Amino acid sequence: MVVIEPVPKPSNSTTSAAGDRLNTGSVTGYASDGYETASDTEVVDDEAVSDNTDKLDEHERNTKDQTYEDALNDDELNQKTLAQMNDTKVEGNKLFADGLYEEALLKYDCAIQVAPEMPSSSEIRSICHNNRATCFFKLGKYEDTIKECTKALELNPKYMKALIRRGEAHEKLENYDEAIADLKKILELDPGNYQSMRTIVRLEPLAIEKREKMKEEMLGKLKDMGNTILGRFGMSVDNFKAVKDPNTGSYSISFQR
Repeated sequence: MVVIEPVPKPSNSTTSAAGDRLNTGSVTGYASDGYETASDTEVVDDEAVSDNTDKLDEHERNTKDQTYEDALNDDELNQKTLAQMNDTKVEGNKLFADGLYEEALLKYDCAIQVAPEMPSSSEIRSICHNNRATCFFKLGKYEDTIKECTKALELNPKYMKALIRRGEAHEKLENYDEAIADLKKILELDPGNYQSMRTIVRLEPLAIEKREKMKEEMLGKLKDMGNTILGRFGMSVDNFKAVKDPNTGSYSISFQR
């Protein structure tokens, strides 16, 4: 069964039109211009200093009010952007539920592109990347699945569902060592995940078999290359035999006609 991740509902949040709650934040503070005081050798006009101080205080208040207003505007914009991202994601979920995976992919991508640089959007972007991975998995595009899961994990390294999905895609491509690596990461996050343990036990013999097969293929290619070169001299690699020394464990090469 494929699960499409919902948006989390943290506290201190704003409710979007889709019913999900999105994190918001506010920024406060101000910046003021510095000024130099008179030196000991200068004659100071007390009234002038007082007047300049009053003007400086007024400037600081105006700057603070403007900065606070800008922060509120930015916060409101962030909230609207996050709500738009969530609404688009929900549309993608509906298309996925109807089996329209290509159309769902476009919706998830739109949600990701709305605000790619917003730190507050990293969680929902991670979810959308994982949902895109699920669509690609359904379409049998396992390499694209792995790419999307990797993007999701870059945003959230502890994203269990992305690790599970990437491991499944690696297994489909017979990348058994990579699949086992993802399963071991899952066990680091969830030591009691027995499904991952059983899958590792099942995949390890397949990984060993594939490594041996790759080794044989590599040796075969090296042998063919050697025969091509030695053939010019009327020889082949079969004329050479590796003999192991039982005492040292080292090998020596002997020539045979």
